[in-house]
Amino acid sequence: MRNVMRLTKFAGKYWVWLLVAFVLVMASTGFSIIIPRMIGDALDEALGSQEQTFLFISAAVVVGTSALRGLTEYGNRYLDETISQKTAYDIRSAIFKRLQRQSFAYYDQAQTGQLMSRATVDVEAVRMFFSQGLLALSQMVVMMIAISIILLMMDWKLALLTLAFVPAIAWRGITVGNLLRPIWLKIQQLMASMGTTLEESLTGIRVVKAFSRHKEEERKFTTAAKLLYNEHLRVARVQAFNVPLLAFLIAVPTVVILWYGGRQVIAGTMTLGDVTKFILYAGMMAMPVRRMGMIVNLLSRTVSAGGRIFEILDSDSAVKDKSDATELEKVKGQVVFEGVSFGYGSVGTILENISFRAQPGQMVALLGGSGSGKSTLVNLISRFYDVTGGRITIDGIDIRDVTLASLRKNVGIVQQDVFLFSATVRDNIAFGAPNASMEQIIASAKTAHLHNFIEGLPDGYDTLVGERGVTLSGGEKQRLAIARTLLVNPSILILDDSTSNVDAETEVLIRQALNRLVEGRTTFVITHRVPLIKRADLILLLKDGEIVEQGKHDDLISRRGLYWQLYESQLIAISRS
Repeated sequence: MRNVMRLTKFAGKYWVWLLVAFVLVMASTGFSIIIPRMIGDALDEALGSQEQTFLFISAAVVVGTSALRGLTEYGNRYLDETISQKTAYDIRSAIFKRLQRQSFAYYDQAQTGQLMSRATVDVEAVRMFFSQGLLALSQMVVMMIAISIILLMMDWKLALLTLAFVPAIAWRGITVGNLLRPIWLKIQQLMASMGTTLEESLTGIRVVKAFSRHKEEERKFTTAAKLLYNEHLRVARVQAFNVPLLAFLIAVPTVVILWYGGRQVIAGTMTLGDVTKFILYAGMMAMPVRRMGMIVNLLSRTVSAGGRIFEILDSDSAVKDKSDATELEKVKGQVVFEGVSFGYGSVGTILENISFRAQPGQMVALLGGSGSGKSTLVNLISRFYDVTGGRITIDGIDIRDVTLASLRKNVGIVQQDVFLFSATVRDNIAFGAPNASMEQIIASAKTAHLHNFIEGLPDGYDTLVGERGVTLSGGEKQRLAIARTLLVNPSILILDDSTSNVDAETEVLIRQALNRLVEGRTTFVITHRVPLIKRADLILLLKDGEIVEQGKHDDLISRRGLYWQLYESQLIAISRS
């Protein structure tokens, strides 16, 4: 229940709307409670006076009261839905903001399908509770208390007989809630798992088709869907048994009223109108009691969903600004690693005692086999991860002492796995600089040798690139990503194997552009391309997370060490391929 109380705080900002909705609920409840009394009194009066005119007047009053109840109920339901939608919007926004501020380490562990499910399915479960459960619970309590008092005032013996079944019905509702809560939690987890399977299959559809794995993917999805189907059937079985049981328990008081009340009417101690009131009030009592099952069901789902939502909202980013972090102004670009070490919690040490100095305007080439720590090293510069030992400085300032936003404005990255958004070419290039002019976008595209290609597209810079840039080739995506980074005009540039997916001609064009771009920029290049390596002012050769050799190409060749062996056996062969 703690999670439910925390969720209600999101609705607390709309307390004025909640107050109005509560007043409307009370008004609707009051009109509902008045109607049985009016009908009973009208019946007694008509039987006593034998005048039909009074019946017509009473009927008109009941109709008018019912209309007022309908209006207040309409206002209540409208406000309920409005508040629930606003609350759901706030929760989704809070989840999205939290996810946007998480470090890379968080996404190393999280599954996209699970996160999407919590932002959609779980939030919808919470919304349903605010829409149909929160104020309905208060209405149910008020109505049960009011009707109980009215019945006790009319005939306490018959009232006790009528109300004797309420605890049994309430106990059944609580039992069903406890039974359904773990089932709903499992359903929400299975929906997230199924979403993950669907997301991975659709994202990797080209790989699936290339390896003819569609039957296996269908089997995985069918298995997940079957598990979800079975759990929903479990809920259906519980509810299918619970609903008629509640109906039976609710019908019993009516039988008791007819038996006891009928005898009292015959004895002259009660009127027919009084018995009618009892029957109508018992029927009204049945409504909140029957809704109790629905509310308990909604509450069970909300408790489960709230726990999953707060797993995200309560998670703290491993990388965040210090309370006294300062803004990093435009830097010259001196980057220094001082005894830097880094390790993932589940993997162990990735980098160990990394030390080097990159002067402004220098190009640093990073070499090493897969898993040597090249990509991790450059990721530390932008604080996608925080070092676990040592420190990194830019122009003598520890990067942990400045704000993340100002740091990343000074560091531009073209990542190995190029991601493009489902937007126009222009929007993708200007992603990091949304206020850039068209002239600046074109200039950036020209520098990346992409302008002529874009001009040949059907709509030029307004052409949609498709989801993840599927309509572009690998080299075109690489050049677009380079243009996107260049538009930000960073002082430090990171190219993570950015020429790995381009042909020889395109590589020459990009290399020519890079020769101009490195002027005044500190550039880190992860590559096995010999021309770029030879161009570098500093080569870092990594092995098992350590720098085993560093220096310029000619110096490293003259040492005839590991770099010389790599150059002779692999780099030249790669360059010729």
